[in-house]
Amino acid sequence: MIRIVALTETGHRLAERLACLLELQLRKQLKLQLENQEAVPETFDQVQLMFKPKAFASEVQSAFQRGDTLVFICAMGIVFRTLAPVLHDKKTDPPVVVLDERGQFVIPVLSGHEGGANELARKLAQLLGAQLVLTTANAYLKPVYTVGMGCERHCPESELRKLLDQCLAQAKLSIEQIESVSSIDLKADEVGLIGLAKTLDKPFLTWQPDQLRTVEDQLSTRSDYVYNTVGVYGVAESAALYAAQNNRGEQAELLLTKQKTQKATCAIARSYLISVHEHSEAANQNQEQT
Repeated sequence: MIRIVALTETGHRLAERLACLLELQLRKQLKLQLENQEAVPETFDQVQLMFKPKAFASEVQSAFQRGDTLVFICAMGIVFRTLAPVLHDKKTDPPVVVLDERGQFVIPVLSGHEGGANELARKLAQLLGAQLVLTTANAYLKPVYTVGMGCERHCPESELRKLLDQCLAQAKLSIEQIESVSSIDLKADEVGLIGLAKTLDKPFLTWQPDQLRTVEDQLSTRSDYVYNTVGVYGVAESAALYAAQNNRGEQAELLLTKQKTQKATCAIARSYLISVHEHSEAANQNQEQT
């Protein structure tokens, strides 16, 4: 559940607009999952407005403790004072995002990286045409995106490309942002995958099962059938994750979980690569401020 909390009439108008935009995007995502025959979670995200809720602190704290995603349109101080008594841990607390009343700035304030607030804030900023304000450490890191794919033997390149294009659109990425296409080593001679990578001018990387098993705890789903067949619980997600973190020292995360057609699967992972130039600039700015 995504709850949008507004305390003023101006904020309420923005909340209504944002709710419509989010619901439209969620319906598009649901339609795409159904078309791809992807299982839809029973608790598919819904959007609900909370305008000047009575017993404000109690209502908001209860929603937070239930694990609801909270989007506030109000002063940040109100958010912190209200949630302070129920904060627990960044690994388990739900994401919290704050917007100003004019919808000019979107700021992830709690559970930014691990909880998904950063990614939610990016999505909201894109929907509203607003400025994203990141304050986490990863604001000084450059994202690296990798694609993982699996497929039946002799799956045509055209089907693989169609699935990849759908995944990129869903993740709001362009092919230029993708670093590589990866799969399991059993697919090293798969003509469709080789051709796709060549067409896109991207490296085609394959990994051994023991390498892919190192990221199995991060998979969104596990298939015993796939494990019994190729030695890993999921090819697309495992390959994307392993490629993203390989030689980077940063743990990767799934940006887009496995999407599938009748013959192929695709997932997108992300890690962060520090930019020496940006790091130096940030360090200089910090020194100037101190």
